[in-house]
Amino acid sequence: MPQQSFDTESMPTRGPTSVAAADRVLHVLAVLAQHGQPMSAAELMEATGLARSTLYRQLARLKLWGFVLESNGHYAPGPLSLQLALGFDMASHLVHQARPDMQALARQSHESVGLVVAVNDSAVCLDMVDSTQALRCSFEKGRSVPLRAGASAKCLLAHVAPAARNAILDLHYGAGTAARQAAQTELEGIAKAGYAVSSGEVDAGVWGVSVPVFGSPRQAAGAITLMAPILRAQGQEAALTGMAVVAAARISRQLTPP
Repeated sequence: MPQQSFDTESMPTRGPTSVAAADRVLHVLAVLAQHGQPMSAAELMEATGLARSTLYRQLARLKLWGFVLESNGHYAPGPLSLQLALGFDMASHLVHQARPDMQALARQSHESVGLVVAVNDSAVCLDMVDSTQALRCSFEKGRSVPLRAGASAKCLLAHVAPAARNAILDLHYGAGTAARQAAQTELEGIAKAGYAVSSGEVDAGVWGVSVPVFGSPRQAAGAITLMAPILRAQGQEAALTGMAVVAAARISRQLTPP
């Protein structure tokens, strides 16, 4: 998915120069974090829309602080980024509350279970409990995919605020198009059903069901996704969906204040 263009000449007025500079350096760090593998300067320029001189200034600052490492002309998240990730794992209330029921669901279903959240226009995996079976499906922690295809993405998109959902649909399908209307109708059906199901939409051979978890009665905090090989899920879809719905309800009760 193309990244938002972000350069000094085209940026809107946002206040002090220091704020704009902070936006640029954080944009570079976010692109590196989401890409999942080292990137060259050329790749970063294309993804961020920054001029070469501006990009190198941001990279120098990130390297100085340990957020980025450079090797053979390629850049990747550095040790301080890892420390932030470890701190998130230890401190995340959502992960802490969801994990016991995710583990129970994985044992009951014998399949893998992930915890995903919406970040801007992407679905990001926060936690993963892998199946113990030799043939299993999995989703790497920290991996992100566009909020477009697959059970996880559609479930999350169906439960974000209407204004954000409309903006994302316009981005993916174009405003006023038939494809956009079809996608919106599908999301309305998912919100009404309370879960999303997909089969081979993102990864061939993978079936999945995703159910929202709520941090308040009307606000989805994320979703849990049960994933299985299509061949093993065939004939078991209703049972697996029911298991996931029950697990998500238990997590929501933990998250929702009395």
